[in-house]
Amino acid sequence: MLRYILRRLGFLVLTVILTSLMIFVVTQLLPGDVARVILGREAGEAALQNLREELGLDRPLPVQYLTWLGNFIIGDWGNSYSTGVPIRDLVMERLGNSLRLAGLTMLIAVPLAVMLGVIAGLNENKTIDNLISIVSLSVVGLPEFVTGLLLIQLLSFRFQIFPANSSISPDMGFFEMLPMLVLPALTATLVLLAYVARLTRAGVIEELKQGYVRTAVLKGLPRQMVIVKHVLRNALLPTITVIAISFGWLISGLIVVENVFNYPGLGRLMTFAIDRRDLPLLQAITLVAVLGFALANLIADLLYAYLNPRIRLT
Repeated sequence: MLRYILRRLGFLVLTVILTSLMIFVVTQLLPGDVARVILGREAGEAALQNLREELGLDRPLPVQYLTWLGNFIIGDWGNSYSTGVPIRDLVMERLGNSLRLAGLTMLIAVPLAVMLGVIAGLNENKTIDNLISIVSLSVVGLPEFVTGLLLIQLLSFRFQIFPANSSISPDMGFFEMLPMLVLPALTATLVLLAYVARLTRAGVIEELKQGYVRTAVLKGLPRQMVIVKHVLRNALLPTITVIAISFGWLISGLIVVENVFNYPGLGRLMTFAIDRRDLPLLQAITLVAVLGFALANLIADLLYAYLNPRIRLT
């Protein structure tokens, strides 16, 4: 098991290094001049050149990359070109907001989707199975901004249960901001629901057809025990990967949801950095998002190994 964990950690480090190189290259290829964006169109060439030298933009690209990566590792992420504030403080604040929203979404989406998938799988091709499939696929087919606006209209304006605006502030406690998180979390939940439920359904149906299930039932084991201890343990293996990837997406991929609800998360900060061509800020956000994806997949791999001993023995 230790060898398996070390191998997965090695893959994680290699993935982050290669991805950081791609992030740096892609951000360098973005159109526009950073110095021109900062100083404005009326700035002279001498002022532009001085700013490029001050920011280190005149150095060779390999030197810029190694300097940026080294500073990122030691925690010196520099200051934002557009706001002048330390990037690390800004990104960590927005990351905390995104983690709160992602955590609440997973808390709602995963149990609900798994439960619906298990119910559908145990009732293959019956009315309840068809109903769950039709409703979940209909919901996931809607664009995120449409789902968000419908929830605002229904739960904010008509029934006045939750606030329509999710503009939380850093000085708010979690329970104080919780009502503002519900609608964005429900919107993201409806996006994930069908994927996780359908995958769980397929896994349950496949496992129910295995010989060990029939053997366990013929030995007299209660059906509920067979399903909980044996069927679900194997059926949920593919679902774990989807859940891990979904968590990584929730950290930085909720750009539309955050804009609909005016939520100050990492996704909105990324669009801000792109609009202002704030390269250090954009690079830091993207690398943090990659780390989130990598860690989520590492956790999924470890859960795989725990649930399936064959993985850690090969």
